[in-house]
Amino acid sequence: MTLTHCLLLASFLFCVGVYGLLTRRQAVAVLLSLELMMNAANLAFASFAHFKGGPGQVFVIFALAITVAEVAIGLALVMLLYRRYDDTALDRASEAKG
Repeated sequence: MTLTHCLLLASFLFCVGVYGLLTRRQAVAVLLSLELMMNAANLAFASFAHFKGGPGQVFVIFALAITVAEVAIGLALVMLLYRRYDDTALDRASEAKG
């Protein structure tokens, strides 16, 4: 597998994540799309670190730590949304501003 193959896979995963982010209405599906986009970026960092050298692995570990924090906060928000409205549709979240 070459660098080009890895980057094509990462770009495909990122595009699938963007598509899921733009088309989904449920909060859990949006969070999964964000995770897919973050993992695509991590794959690109790790690919560059493997084939070209450099501090890419450090960026991957840092990004994974941020991703774990994002998941924890996102799931807590989804649980609060579900408790309040008995649904996880993001349209309801805009009503909760006030």
